[in-house]
Formats: sequence, C-alpha cells, structure tokens
Amino acid sequence: MAMSNKLNPKAVPSAATVYQVRIKGHLGPEWTEWFEGLTITLEENGETLLTGPVVDQAALFGLLKKVRDLGTPLVSVNRVDPGWPGGGNR
Repeated sequence: MAMSNKLNPKAVPSAATVYQVRIKGHLGPEWTEWFEGLTITLEENGETLLTGPVVDQAALFGLLKKVRDLGTPLVSVNRVDPGWPGGGNR
C-alpha cells in the first residue's frame, strides 16, 4: 500500500519554474499554509517532497529559508523540466 499523500496541488503560473525540494521526515497537513502554492507529498521512505512553482531566485531562497527554519534536514533541491511527467503545467 502506497503511503504517498499529496496536499494542496495548485496550477503553475506560466512565469514560474517548478522545483522539487526533498526533506527528511514527514510534514503534517498543518504545513500546507506555510508552504503555500506547493504540493506536499509524503513518501514511503519517510521523506517529504515539496513541489511547485517558484517565481524567481529570491522566492527560491525564501522557500529554502522556510525549510531551514523547520530544522529538518534538506535532502535535495531540483528544478523540474516542464516536459517531465509530474512537472510543469497541467
């Protein structure tokens, strides 16, 4: 049985780049507002994947600051190719 859980899926603004930020541990639904505009996916390996549009580099740094403020280890940050399944506009 898959443990994947997606919260807060949103459409991607056309000017934004989609990023996936992977962190250790699972975030609860109460974090949906904190990470507004991002989809929170709980993965079976105990990590959380934050996926969504980031309008510019300043917004990316702001997102990474929020992750830092959680005190949760950052695993990876990846830019998603819009042509890749699960990335880009739908």
